[in-house]
Amino acid sequence: MKVKNYTELQNALNSNDELIEICNSFTIPNSITLKKGKKLVGKNDNVLISFMNGGGIGLEGNNEVKNLAIQTSHNERAIFVNSNFKDLEDINLVDLTVTGVVQILTRGNNKFLNLNIENLDIIAADARELTERPMKYGVIVSQGALTVYNYTPYEDSEITANIKGLKIGRELAPVFGSGVFISGFNDNGGKVKVKELETKDIYSNGLIPTGQPNLITGAIFIVYGAHAKKIISNGVVKTYGNNDMVLDVWGRVDDWTINEKVISYGSSGIGFVNFGRVEKFVAKSPIETYGVGARGFNQYDGTINDATFYSIKTVGDGSIGMQFSKPVGKITITKSIETFGGEGETLVKGVIKTLKADGISVLQGAVIEKLVVGENIETNGDEVVSLNIDGGEVKELKITGNIIANGKGSKERNL
Repeated sequence: MKVKNYTELQNALNSNDELIEICNSFTIPNSITLKKGKKLVGKNDNVLISFMNGGGIGLEGNNEVKNLAIQTSHNERAIFVNSNFKDLEDINLVDLTVTGVVQILTRGNNKFLNLNIENLDIIAADARELTERPMKYGVIVSQGALTVYNYTPYEDSEITANIKGLKIGRELAPVFGSGVFISGFNDNGGKVKVKELETKDIYSNGLIPTGQPNLITGAIFIVYGAHAKKIISNGVVKTYGNNDMVLDVWGRVDDWTINEKVISYGSSGIGFVNFGRVEKFVAKSPIETYGVGARGFNQYDGTINDATFYSIKTVGDGSIGMQFSKPVGKITITKSIETFGGEGETLVKGVIKTLKADGISVLQGAVIEKLVVGENIETNGDEVVSLNIDGGEVKELKITGNIIANGKGSKERNL
């Protein structure tokens, strides 16, 4: 059924027609629901449907939304699940430009969903007020502009997802809250299995107050209960706020390739923090952080089997280049690690602590099977250590360049 205005859309939503074609742009006064099996498609390019009083498009299952621009208030859900069906079957979101949050959150009776997303561009969104938030390691995580969340506690409940061509926010105009948020109910409850996640540019800002110890966000956050088989970051990934992790894993990732820069601005922002299990990680471009306590890479729980970083640069007091407190496999830095800072405060597992901007810090409980640095480990701050083996162990160490400590009272090595 072809529709040209809201009245015709209402008739189509209540009809038996599976396909609803939007022929031109118009405004909708409140949220709508696509009944199970219905498709909402823009017949032409540049078709915008906008929502006046909040709300958006609710999905019951086996739905497709395609070739549309959808606009609602930034803090409203532009697309969401509104269903009591046990099996939501396939939900396809294709060629969409969105203002507002895209929240695929299953709960209650919902147990199964196969989600396919292709070419989704979320221009602006604010996910900070969404109430369901995972908590672990002393912190709470805000949902994202794109949220895929299995909030069903049953162990046999599963969302499978395939996401390609995802773009979120703009340079200097990030979304608020997390960017990409993918989570299960907890470590043992409802699961999310991601076949592939392929992203373009991602820009986010949690707008978290300075010194807030127990709230974080992530530009790309794989939370507990989520298992991503393959992630390809083909665009810049950047955060702008305090406690904003650029890349964060609490769940599991088999293979993650970063093709563009990873950058954070703001205190306690971390380029890549891993509390889960990562099998293979390859960053082909630099990781850079700017801010007090903004570290390059942290391994505080879980493990990483084989990780390659192009280079790491941190600017700020307390901003360690790399820090390990758990056993890991092979860690390779193709170029150099550089830190610019001395002692400063930073967020560690929900607690504000004082750290020094060491180049590489290997704490008690950490074992690195093999550490390879292609060029230099260099610090540019006072009273720091470039290579600080502080109770941990590096079984095999290869540094092709130099270990440099430029600051007053700083040391090249503590072994």
